Amino acid sequence: MQIGVSSYSFVRLVRSGQMAQIDVIRQAKEMGFDAIEFSTIALPEGKSLPAFAAELREESERVGLPIVNYTIGADFLRGSSGDLRAEIARVLTEVDVAEILGVPGMRHDASAGWPAGHPGPRSFAAALPRLAAGCRAVTEYAGAKGIRTMVENHGFFCQESARVEQLVTAVDHPNFGVLVDMGNFLCADDEPTGAVGRLMPHAFHCHAKDFHVKAGTEFAPGQGWFQSRAGNYLRGAIIGHGNVPVVQCLGVMRRGGYNGVLSIEYEGIEDVLMGLAIGQENLRRMVEMVG
Repeated sequence: MQIGVSSYSFVRLVRSGQMAQIDVIRQAKEMGFDAIEFSTIALPEGKSLPAFAAELREESERVGLPIVNYTIGADFLRGSSGDLRAEIARVLTEVDVAEILGVPGMRHDASAGWPAGHPGPRSFAAALPRLAAGCRAVTEYAGAKGIRTMVENHGFFCQESARVEQLVTAVDHPNFGVLVDMGNFLCADDEPTGAVGRLMPHAFHCHAKDFHVKAGTEFAPGQGWFQSRAGNYLRGAIIGHGNVPVVQCLGVMRRGGYNGVLSIEYEGIEDVLMGLAIGQENLRRMVEMVG
């Protein structure tokens, strides 16, 4: 497996002005990562998204660090004021950006759930046909450009592995798969190793992520922590420092035949560059352990 990094890992540095987003590429290269993916590009003032995407691609080619995935938000239930056609059209413009970046894959969300006041059933089963229609329209458009699309286990509503598997099955398109994030399953209280195993047949891309975990019955630990859907406490961790069974998940990925890019998505509260450096070192040793 190649070890990549998500630009989201640097978001605190970019938002605070300590680093321009385009400099994330050089920084990742200098830190020894094999690839980078971009998550919701932060536009410099006065730049259009297509123009800046072209600059990012030029910089990645200059430093020799490929951009392997593009990650955006989407919501086929609530997005674009609940207008499904409008939301699909908006996401298609992001596919055009992915084409400019030169990436082989693009991840978009499915939905964060039904809007408040929705008059009908608010279950995932009720939402599934609409979510599948949105995902299918996007992947058909992207496939014509040579870009595979995927959803991630992300956003609570479509996060645990059973629901993600149901969505991929409903879309039923060879160009549509999953970005498997081993840590995100915990946000929906889904045990990571079994969840990774369930989704590996559909995996197009994978994230390495670790979390510190405290039971929801314990004292609320305060700043830096958030709660899972069932009320357990989670905090982003340096790879190898948390409670996610990273090595076991890697073994499941390996046995499932995955040999693509494994990107670190770091969400910890420690110093960003330190957290990424330690996490990368740990992850490379873990990958060697599983062979």
